[in-house]
Amino acid sequence: MNTTKVTVKVTVIGAGNVGATCAQICAERELANEVVLLDVKEGISEGKALDLWQTAPINYYDSRLTGVTNDYSRTANSDVVVITSGLPRKPGMSRDDLISVNAGIVRQVTENVVKYSPNAIIIVVSNPLDVMTYCAYLTAKVAPSRVLGMAGVLDTARYRAFLAEALGCSPKDIQALLLGGHGDTMVPLPRYTTVSGIPVTQLIDGDKLSAIIERTKNGGGELVKLMGTSAWYAPGSAAAQMVEAILRDQKRIFPCCVKLNGEYGVKDIFLGVPVKLGREGVEQIIEIELNEAERKDFDASAKAVREVMNVFDEMKLI
Repeated sequence: MNTTKVTVKVTVIGAGNVGATCAQICAERELANEVVLLDVKEGISEGKALDLWQTAPINYYDSRLTGVTNDYSRTANSDVVVITSGLPRKPGMSRDDLISVNAGIVRQVTENVVKYSPNAIIIVVSNPLDVMTYCAYLTAKVAPSRVLGMAGVLDTARYRAFLAEALGCSPKDIQALLLGGHGDTMVPLPRYTTVSGIPVTQLIDGDKLSAIIERTKNGGGELVKLMGTSAWYAPGSAAAQMVEAILRDQKRIFPCCVKLNGEYGVKDIFLGVPVKLGREGVEQIIEIELNEAERKDFDASAKAVREVMNVFDEMKLI
């Protein structure tokens, strides 16, 4: 009789608000035997992991939380690694400055991740999201199915939450889809948005729907204005949902930032599209039909992302 114990391990790099929220949800849902939280700042990850572990008797979970300071050997043999590391854009900092700083961080993190967990699936949350996912992919030198970015899960959650509020219905009943880059060039698709199977266009007038779409595009900015810092509950939850889909081999269909190689008529670009997530990571890229207006918006979003990727390439950081 084989008594070998199968262990599952998740590592979250970056013990800020997003990373700690993701680690908390992964532990509470018992997605892994061990959840490792790593940060470069001494004591932060250890303290947050300890605090979260002390909620285990209250919230009834067994996943063990471990906090470490910059010791990647403790992350060895992780099944999934979530990268949240990076700096927020500060006043006076250009887009190019942000790309340069965060790319350096993501590159170093990714090098350490693949050194100790060569078979891990990598989920990138760091911003600018699309180009940081590209950076992680180039650094990791693994199959593109194993490096993906979290954006669409968060953006569709915001879209669905706003719709539920406007319609006075449960957000559980709303299914939605969006494409493109993370930010104001994202492409929400009302034609593919339903409420318990009912097209949303039959339930809300066009002006209200357009306003909700614009609010979704600026969802992150709205929260920064309110709090003076970036959101964390929804981003952390979105990343954890992707971890769950992978580890439990759920074959969930989510919009994620992935490498396209001819799909949707574009190549060698990281962009948000619907994919099937399972134990092997990105198991299928799903192409949907786009009408003329949707195609125009998608191409504009792809162009904007390509421009940022070109800026990154010109920096010759990798």
